[in-house]
Amino acid sequence: MPKYPKNYVMIQRRFSKLMEAHEEAGRLAKESGPLDAKTSHLVQLAACVAQHSEGGVHSHARRALKEGATKEEIYHTIALLINTVGFPTAAAAFSWVNDMGRRKK
Repeated sequence: MPKYPKNYVMIQRRFSKLMEAHEEAGRLAKESGPLDAKTSHLVQLAACVAQHSEGGVHSHARRALKEGATKEEIYHTIALLINTVGFPTAAAAFSWVNDMGRRKK
């Protein structure tokens, strides 16, 4: 079972039915099209980079790796965004991905 951030767990406990619906919507979105799980997480990673969501970048990079993505695919996904979201945003995302390797599991 994955370990969720404390804030996410708090929201799950406080709004359990809402979070069940949120998670179900995500599941249905993934099942509704042809993208595989790895590609889906790379797309979601890109969205998190654009939103400056460090937690989202960590989560979707980790999940993409679990689904078979390579570190190079993670880095390439971020590199593709430099002209779209700007260099500082992409540089921050590279830093967040690099931080993942330094954390204890």
